[in-house]
Amino acid sequence: MLPGENGYRFDLHAAVVMPDHVHLIYSPLRREDGWSYSSPEIMKSIKGRSARRINVALQRKGPVWQEEVFDHVLRSNDSLVDRVEYVCQNPVRAAIVRTEAEYPWIWKGNIPVL
Repeated sequence: MLPGENGYRFDLHAAVVMPDHVHLIYSPLRREDGWSYSSPEIMKSIKGRSARRINVALQRKGPVWQEEVFDHVLRSNDSLVDRVEYVCQNPVRAAIVRTEAEYPWIWKGNIPVL
């Protein structure tokens, strides 16, 4: 994932890169002042770093990501586990692969017990 971000501003639980969108499931971490990093701060950081890397790899400049973000707040460990499984099944539901294991653009990390 992004060096310096996962484990610093957030704990990433899952990421799924689809052809036309990306799913990220993360828990914001606390700053030194005790407040959690906000979703807009986290997404700005992720989009900025990844766009730079994508543009360097493709030897181009310009926007990579759309401005919009659709987010959902999860309230329990059960819903976190369910949501991770749901987003990781996206490539299967989209008929890109037959099984989740066949899809190379899935990353699963630690899922905390709440």
